[in-house]
Amino acid sequence: MGERVTIPALGGEGSFGAYVSTPDGKPKGAVVVIQEVFGINAGIRAKVDAWAAEGYYAIALDLFWRLEPGIELDPDVPEQFERALALIRRFNVDAAVRDIEATIRFAREAAGGRKVGVVGFCLGGRMAYLSATRTDADAAVGYYGAGIDAVLGEAHAIANPLLLHFAGEDHFVPAETVTTIRTALAANPHVTIEEYPGVDHGFATSFGKRRVEEAAQLADGRTIAFFERHLAS
Repeated sequence: MGERVTIPALGGEGSFGAYVSTPDGKPKGAVVVIQEVFGINAGIRAKVDAWAAEGYYAIALDLFWRLEPGIELDPDVPEQFERALALIRRFNVDAAVRDIEATIRFAREAAGGRKVGVVGFCLGGRMAYLSATRTDADAAVGYYGAGIDAVLGEAHAIANPLLLHFAGEDHFVPAETVTTIRTALAANPHVTIEEYPGVDHGFATSFGKRRVEEAAQLADGRTIAFFERHLAS
């Protein structure tokens, strides 16, 4: 069972909440879970708890603390889905990267100086990519990150392992966009891209209408193995 903690923002901007789950015994490392546009809802908390069960100190930060701190939305409820889309239009990406960096530092200390990875979904998928270009995360994983194609100019800064998962039938990230991303990152030996035919955006959510069990288990298995190689080894 997890708990809530407070993390000081960089530059004295204030502080923000996070959900933490800890493993039994000494952690292998730390995993920062980056939310979708729906806040630290039950699905994201389940992701954090699952990483703790894998032996990692796991934490999810509240990316929306400057807008509506503590908000939790259900993507299967249309009105709440629309509310999430309205929030994203007011979202400050650069400030959020600083918050992720603050969380990485917090998690690294809490895990006894071990390596820290980040894993994000949807909005968090894009933020995981930006974590690979702008922070000192030891490894990063992004699930169906929308908007990565707009920040490919930062790809030269990727110096640690990055794994990107994309849905083959994603209505937010179409196939031609995935091709653009794949082409731009092809020369970087740190980057691995996996695609999942026939599934849509959100296929690896913890539960709900969007989840596709077989594809979710395949992607999550690859992510677990990726962090075992780059964080726990």
